[in-house]
Amino acid sequence: MEKQPGSKNASRHGHQHNFSPTLELETAAQGRGFQQVAGVDEAGRGPLAGPVMVAAVILGKDWNAEHPLNDSKKLSSTKREQLFDVICSEALAFKIVSISAEEIDRLNILQATLHGMLRCLTEIEPAPDYALVDGNRFPQTTIRGEAVVKGDARSKSIAAASILAKVTRDRVMVENAKRYPEWGFEGHKGYPTKQHRAAIEKYGLSPLHRRSFRLKSLSKLDRSSTAQLNLL
Repeated sequence: MEKQPGSKNASRHGHQHNFSPTLELETAAQGRGFQQVAGVDEAGRGPLAGPVMVAAVILGKDWNAEHPLNDSKKLSSTKREQLFDVICSEALAFKIVSISAEEIDRLNILQATLHGMLRCLTEIEPAPDYALVDGNRFPQTTIRGEAVVKGDARSKSIAAASILAKVTRDRVMVENAKRYPEWGFEGHKGYPTKQHRAAIEKYGLSPLHRRSFRLKSLSKLDRSSTAQLNLL
């Protein structure tokens, strides 16, 4: 993995977060001779239930830079859905990988996410020769690349991957809400909201829940006897 220039500054200075992502990192890699630059990101590391979704996107040299790509968290659900279709139809290549709750419990969430990133980079066609990976960890791979702190706010390729991962995961959770209506997955998507915590206390764990995750105090629900619900 190559050193990511400027990534520490990006993490220290909040004003960096206000900028829209550009193709600067992609262009820099291409200037060093790399042809197929992939952006990689995930959605769903924090929830108590459901998969972690990982995506890789190669925008390609013909990508229309005017498309308003951004960190998926900064976009409305409607805009994410629109851009999802644009990315899938106009990007040179993309790959989306789902890592199940069972795999997360077996590997731990960090290793499960890195495994998903490796799968994306291995399975996307054409094969990338350089990868821009959101965050501060780079998967073990022979592909050259860099970890980019706050990458979904800096790189259009990473932003595109974040949109694919987020939209796909949200769709999966909404679909699973039909199978497990008691837990209200269509609303919180598995994140540890008050509603979700109350549902776990009332109904226990669904097959979608990550058994290795801990749920903190439910004091707001006036359940003092449950100082900590251990999802094991």
